[in-house]
Amino acid sequence: MAAPESPFPRDESTPPVTKMNFLRLTSILLLLASLGTDLWAASPGDYRRRSPGTWRQQHDEKNYLFPGTGIFGKNREPIEFEQAKNWFLQAEAEEQKGDLGDALGFYDKFSKRRTDARLTREGVEVQVGPEALFRAVRILENRGDWSKAFDRLRLIAEAYTEYDFDKVAEALMRLTERLAKEKQPRKWGFIPRFRSGEQDRLRLNEIARLARGPKYAPRALTALAEIARKDSEDDEAIDALERLVNLYPESHYCEKAYYDLAVIHEDMVAGADYDQGATLKALNFYEDYLILHETPPPKSRHENNEEFAARLAAAKERLVKAEEGRQRMREVLSASKLRVGRFVEKNGRFFIMRWKELGARPALQFYGEAITVAPESESAREAKARIADLRGKE
Repeated sequence: MAAPESPFPRDESTPPVTKMNFLRLTSILLLLASLGTDLWAASPGDYRRRSPGTWRQQHDEKNYLFPGTGIFGKNREPIEFEQAKNWFLQAEAEEQKGDLGDALGFYDKFSKRRTDARLTREGVEVQVGPEALFRAVRILENRGDWSKAFDRLRLIAEAYTEYDFDKVAEALMRLTERLAKEKQPRKWGFIPRFRSGEQDRLRLNEIARLARGPKYAPRALTALAEIARKDSEDDEAIDALERLVNLYPESHYCEKAYYDLAVIHEDMVAGADYDQGATLKALNFYEDYLILHETPPPKSRHENNEEFAARLAAAKERLVKAEEGRQRMREVLSASKLRVGRFVEKNGRFFIMRWKELGARPALQFYGEAITVAPESESAREAKARIADLRGKE
């Protein structure tokens, strides 16, 4: 039986899809699919967006934290043990001779690809990859190339989780603080390096992300807030300080964080004639500080005696300033209540429903609040006079 004729005319110039053509087409599509997968997988960092089941081992994922070597096709396979050991020993020999440039060249090879190679020195096992990177950091920091040094440290923290994290985190904090506060040495002795506040804040966010724990994350968030304030990024400073007090409430850094939150919000206060929101927030943070930190937090196991003594002295000064700040905010809020009371007294009949029935009560309420907030202020005295005058008219 003949096959029914298709209702759609076929272009005679187009060959029919035969079984052989179909097989060829399928082969091409499969090839393209495999190439697409390889190309996609070669993109640095993309492994994070893939499902956990895509990779055979979590260990393989760490290879993609490295940029790889090669021009047209990136090789991210781990460095072979013998090759890694040879590079490390060559670098070590050059460093001992004082040829730091050559030593850095060998050490920095480990920033391109991962290795699990290990050496044993006097009974102590050395992880070749992270140790080489840490030594590269030391040379880079001494040269003034602090940004590159930071990147190598971050790579150690993410790719070599078994390495001494305390040593890495301490170096990360030191570098970030130097990048934020010190003038960087000139590149090659004459090209200036300029500070980037945004980069400094990104680095501190990275430390807070990597160092999830009470030792380094609170310190990083405190430094982040200080740098953000220096760069007039108050919202970012508030975010860092609120993360600190919410995530690490037991940290001794919270004492200063509450005070700084109060000061930042006070700086946002535009005056008694404007919105009371910032005033109330500043007042609340000053009061929280005085309630929670009337006695400074005890010595932390993460600080030495000298650091503890310096913190106690600074906390004593903050306590006095917080009391003064609370009083200032009370006076501003009292003055604001007084102004609202005056406005209501004068214009309330135009916008308050049941004005005739309520009479002077709305204005009296605001005057009363002005007295309650700051009883000894000039605004309170004026509010008392207005209350006496209104009640005398009743």
